[in-house]
Amino acid sequence: MDPIKIQDVVNSVCGVAKNVRCKEIKDVVIDDRRVTDGSAFVAIKGEKFDGHDFIQSAIDNGASLVITEKEQLLVPQIIVEDTKRALLDLACFNRSRFSGMLVGITGSVGKTTTKEMVATVLDSKMNVLKTIGNLNNEIGLSKTLFGLNSLHEAAVIEMGMCNAGEISALSQTSKPTIGIITNIGTSHIENFDSRDGILKAKLEILDGMSNGSTLIVSGDNDKLKDLILPNHTVIKCGIENKDCDYFADDIKTDGLKTEFNVKYRGNVVNVMIPTVGSHNVLNALYAFAVGIIANIKPDKIASALSEYKAVGMRQKIFDVDGVTVIGDCYNASPESMKASMTALMTIPCKGKRIAVLGDMLELGEISLKAHENIGKTAASFGIDIIYCCGANAKHIYEGAVNYFKNKKENCDLQIKYFENKEDLSETIKKEIKKGDAILFKASRLMKFEDIIQNVFNCLK
Repeated sequence: MDPIKIQDVVNSVCGVAKNVRCKEIKDVVIDDRRVTDGSAFVAIKGEKFDGHDFIQSAIDNGASLVITEKEQLLVPQIIVEDTKRALLDLACFNRSRFSGMLVGITGSVGKTTTKEMVATVLDSKMNVLKTIGNLNNEIGLSKTLFGLNSLHEAAVIEMGMCNAGEISALSQTSKPTIGIITNIGTSHIENFDSRDGILKAKLEILDGMSNGSTLIVSGDNDKLKDLILPNHTVIKCGIENKDCDYFADDIKTDGLKTEFNVKYRGNVVNVMIPTVGSHNVLNALYAFAVGIIANIKPDKIASALSEYKAVGMRQKIFDVDGVTVIGDCYNASPESMKASMTALMTIPCKGKRIAVLGDMLELGEISLKAHENIGKTAASFGIDIIYCCGANAKHIYEGAVNYFKNKKENCDLQIKYFENKEDLSETIKKEIKKGDAILFKASRLMKFEDIIQNVFNCLK
């Protein structure tokens, strides 16, 4: 962040300054332990801690001032009604000083992967700031925007939500010049009446976008394929709908990479991404479209995408003593579960394909049916072994078992349910063999990475 003058701070947060002697701030933090000389410390009230309790510590660590809801004696401060609102307002001011391209990304699944692919493409030509990890809520987005400075030429910002109104606040703070909605699924549906409610909430990304700006969406998604916006350009990407503006054709998987042709505006460009799964092809199309908008040459976009690297615990694929491990332990929804199982069935495998499946959270009333359907899907895919663990995953197990009962078929498929991760880990250790491919997929709170660590003693 380039320094911000104190008067600009006061004006942007609509605050009252008292005892302030410095002329500018050099950083904005909400953690007193991260304060450096010249920082402004914003006292945020959280679920477990109240930042106001750490104001003196922030001052002792070198903060130039604090932004507070409670007047402090003899402390350089700016008093505001709501420090969370002030954080967003100050982040918005810093964003207003940036004149480059800002890509805002939301959607039920695929946000972080798309963010990484878009950033990889733009980075081939520009100095790019991107959301670190998945810091996509109000505080995380603000933290990212404070990282913007005069050296940046583009920014790629991820926006997450649990409830209506949250994307609107994030969009109005970050003001995207290009928006992306990866898809409309069922994540967080317990907080909405239906997927139409989720669609409405995701379209709040338009609230911070100017008229005439571009929104990129999935042309394969049933809630987005017919989207028409009177005040925005809509670009559609797809692998099923050939009428999309950007269409992936001739998709081939070779080892742990996927090759396909991007067809757009009468052009055909060959692209390779070092990962598998049709969902990742779609994510790459979004990045390709952004690259074209940014006037990056198509062959340079393709070259950049070939260097994409997965982050965190999202579909990390690696080899451990001849066993192919797919660690996809960050999040789970019906859509991402199916995508991960498709990836499992796509990668080369000389032995058995094993799916270790856990709970999908925040599905509300559809939870039981959704888990049963995932079990049926896993069985229909022809996965050799299905291991389930978790209270909700019991219904995945039941769905898989019932699939074969209903078809009145006998099969060698092993379907097992485990009460705990320890017993599951011990079974995998006994059964896994060189040449097998194994998928670990569950919502973040299930911490399935613990199983990977326990079984393979190797997290990459």
